[in-house]
Amino acid sequence: MGLPDHHLTEGEQRIRAFRPHWKRLVIPLLALILIIAGSSAAIFFMPAFEYDSYARIAVAVIAVGLLTVWSFVPYLQWKNTSYVLTSHRLTISTGVLNKSNDDIPMSKVNTVSADQTLMERILGCGTLNVESAGEQGHITLRDIPRIQDVRAELFRALDDASDGDP
Repeated sequence: MGLPDHHLTEGEQRIRAFRPHWKRLVIPLLALILIIAGSSAAIFFMPAFEYDSYARIAVAVIAVGLLTVWSFVPYLQWKNTSYVLTSHRLTISTGVLNKSNDDIPMSKVNTVSADQTLMERILGCGTLNVESAGEQGHITLRDIPRIQDVRAELFRALDDASDGDP
């Protein structure tokens, strides 16, 4: 997931690979259920009239379009977003059709902080804020699963990088 082994540099080790928390899929799942239930009910309870077959086809086409936009695309975005923490860098990979990869070298990271709302604490996820001396300066990674473990591993990797012993 994310960063293939042949893209790692010499001596670089993968510490953790993860994607955003599953809570991002709750709304698309609810949309999936509601769209299927609503379109099925509309097709089943549609009264018979001269062009009822065309109306049923129209309902099905609209349902497929809504499913694509509200359920399938968010799932693909979630599935194609990955974070990889290695001994040398933090890699952020996003994109379905166009891929975008951002690397933050451990030597450039200045500050790491984590934020969690009450619901995120219950679900075990949170927001990771990474400040670096690079071009972007500040990166916010939302819905990181097991945020405290990721933060601890990131601190260990930062300590190892600052000791010159990755």
